[in-house]
Amino acid sequence: MAASMCDVFSFCVGVAGRARVSVEVRFVSSAKGKGLFATQLIRKGETIFVERPLVAAQFLWNALYRYRACDHCLRALEKAEENAQRLTGKPGQVLPHPELCTVRKDLHQNCPHCQVMYCSAECRLAATEQYHQVLCPGPSQDDPLHPLNKLQEAWRSIHYPPETASIMLMARMVATVKQAKDKDRWIRLFSQFCNKTANEEEEIVHKLLGDKFKGQLELLRRLFTEALYEEAVSQWFTPDGFRSLFALVGTNGQGIGTSQWVHACDTLELKPQDREQLDAFIDQLYKDIEAATGEFLNCEGSGLFVLQSCCNHSCVPNAETSFPENNFLLHVTALEDIKPGEEICISYLDCCQRERSRHSRHKILRENYLFVCSCPKCLAEADEPNVTSEEEEEEEEEEEGEPEDAELGDEMTDV
Repeated sequence: MAASMCDVFSFCVGVAGRARVSVEVRFVSSAKGKGLFATQLIRKGETIFVERPLVAAQFLWNALYRYRACDHCLRALEKAEENAQRLTGKPGQVLPHPELCTVRKDLHQNCPHCQVMYCSAECRLAATEQYHQVLCPGPSQDDPLHPLNKLQEAWRSIHYPPETASIMLMARMVATVKQAKDKDRWIRLFSQFCNKTANEEEEIVHKLLGDKFKGQLELLRRLFTEALYEEAVSQWFTPDGFRSLFALVGTNGQGIGTSQWVHACDTLELKPQDREQLDAFIDQLYKDIEAATGEFLNCEGSGLFVLQSCCNHSCVPNAETSFPENNFLLHVTALEDIKPGEEICISYLDCCQRERSRHSRHKILRENYLFVCSCPKCLAEADEPNVTSEEEEEEEEEEEGEPEDAELGDEMTDV
């Protein structure tokens, strides 16, 4: 039973609070499914809508490596300078412009039962009312035998960094339904996300879990059932239903990146010499972090966004997603003027991937999102040979040592 497009849009406007009524969801085709369209002129640089996710969760390895984030909205809980000191391994590391860090430790609160931290009383209350009553482990927070801890440990042993999904996103979906007075409403909202065929679902699961995915998926399903079984969504706990739920998160999960000190620095109006010095400092900071911590640069997680999931891909997008509020609130901003009736498209590829050949772009999209792009750029390059350039081949060879899912997932905002 699917919710109407009006219900979906009304929900997003209601929970986000700042969504502009300048878009509508329409059915595009059987191949593309739904799409998001402008209903009035949207100017370049204008925020099209701001959306709160139905559920969101920090990546488990990210949390294990002590990236302290609000357990609800993923807002960074440590100051930018503390973050830099920890990531570089330099206790005396000092950042310029500390006033740009917006962390308010005086507002932080923890769950009185399990001690997980929130950035504010509002987030603690929101989590408690939506899902945390079910997921709170109480004094068993550090007990390795607690069912949720067993599930999380199994996930970490299967899905290594760079992370693109989290089993806890699925756990919060179930917990939300468990706690809800109107269970059908939430089930309808979760049903809005795109569905795949059984073969496509297996491809997605294979991409996330690797060659032994069938056995690993069954292990996760068993632990998931032991920890969270809910009669109202009993189909999610069957082998086929769990695979579908897994594929839903793998396909629709939007990467979330928080902790925005560097982006705040970018907005400063500085003299050319001061700008050059600041940029050089930041470049060196990232090099120091990479040398000490590797790829763990951001507070990262993922969320399910109903309206954002309706935005189809284009290699020449007219809109982009970002998280400028240092939390899980997603902003979709116009990259160019968008006329009434025009489809709003984002890119599932990062900036570097969009500059690759049509063949390379199609390869990434086909492997990770199971579709062939027919955007204007791809159509214009249709006569190009189906080969990669030497430079791209070198990049792909460098990536061969990375986990299979290194390219999966939407572009995240840098710290």
